[in-house]
Formats: sequence, structure tokens, C-alpha cells
Amino acid sequence: MEPLTTDATPPNHAGPPPLERLVSIDVSVATVRALNNELHHPSAAAYEVLQPQGAHAIAAGIDQALTVDIRGHAGYYCAGMNDGGQIVVHGNVGTGVAENMMSGSVRIRGDASQSAGATGHGGLLVIEGSASMRCGISMKGIDIVVGGDIGPMSAFMAQAGRLVVCGDAGDDLGDSVYEARIYVRGKVGALGADCIEKPMRDEHLAELAALLTAARLDHDPRAFRRYGSGRTLYHFAAHNSAAY
Repeated sequence: MEPLTTDATPPNHAGPPPLERLVSIDVSVATVRALNNELHHPSAAAYEVLQPQGAHAIAAGIDQALTVDIRGHAGYYCAGMNDGGQIVVHGNVGTGVAENMMSGSVRIRGDASQSAGATGHGGLLVIEGSASMRCGISMKGIDIVVGGDIGPMSAFMAQAGRLVVCGDAGDDLGDSVYEARIYVRGKVGALGADCIEKPMRDEHLAELAALLTAARLDHDPRAFRRYGSGRTLYHFAAHNSAAY
């Protein structure tokens, strides 16, 4: 395995390092493969990734309750398949951040490119900035909270979970959505096929308040509108063929 740059340890250190220590890994020295191998077989509970420089697949496949701070911009599929990790990116991310996430949390301090949280089954993805197109595509239980705007075709075929948008949403929001719930504070360019506005009842205000609290965003839930499936496309019907 390629060498890792970690925090200093005493000379002649015997046995595994204590889990309480913080391990720093410089991606300009160690490869992403070596980084991820360490995260898959951790010697500590907390890590920081230095000089990521937009590398792809950083912190992909974590399956334990690790804390990982990525100090800079990350490329494609950062934190993909996360299952229990608490990951923070102190910068922007490329396509597919937290793709197929199972549990845990991923927080992006900047903006995200397209397909953020795609096919996610669980956990919480927070994007403090804005997200590009197809945010939450085919989400299957993940919760996504975006502090800014999202692009077109977001929540396309979203099956379960919640998408919260504190800014505006692009065209074709929720196209062919199933049972996912969508909350938008700003304007919506246009709704996709079979996506309709729905009433905000007390249980939805409480649900939204909990999500905003978890994301550490201070907005009044009453300023949001709720969208979801009109349930006309669950089964193919010839008279609805133009909507498919």
C-alpha cells in the first residue's frame, strides 16, 4: 500500500494506534486508493483529508461510524455509498456526491454538481450552497437539504425520502415522482410529469422543521410549499401516453 502521511506518533510505537487520535492524510502524497483503503480498514475514528485537489471518489465506500473532514474541493462520487460515516467537504464537489448513500451524513460547505444524492437509500445529505441538475434523481429514502438553488430534472423518479430546497428549483421538478416529498421555499421553474403541489399540513411542517434543524439551517417551515406525486403514472394507461 502507498505510504500515508499521518499525525506524528512516538518512536518505536508498538501495537495499533488509539482510535481517539486524528489521522491526517495528504492526497498529494498518498493516492486516493490508499486513502480509501485506510478508511475501509480504519486505525482511527477521525480523519482529515488534505489537498484533495478535486480528486475523484474520495471517501467512497465507508461502512463505519467515522468522522472525515475533506479540506478542499472534491471531484466525482465523493462519499459515494456512505454507510455510517460523518463526512464534511470544506469546498465544492463534482458529480454524484453521496451517490447510493445508505446511512450517516454528508455535508458540503460549498456547491455540488449534478446528480447529488442519486439513488440514495438513507442518511442525510446537506449542501449549504446550490446543486446542479438531477439533484436527488431516483432517491430511495435519503434526505437531501439544499441551502441554495437546484437545477432542472431534480427528484426525477424519486421513490422515497425528502428533498428540501431553501432557494429556487429548476424546470421539471419531480418528474415521474413516486412517494418522495419535496419542499421548496423559492420559485419552481415548472413541475415535471405527474408532480403536483400538495397542502402543507401540521405533520409536514413538523417534518420540515426537523430536517431544517438537522441541517442547521434557520428558515420558517411555513415559507415552504410541498410537492409530490399526482399518482396518475403508477400504472401505464393509453389515455395518459402523452405524459410518459
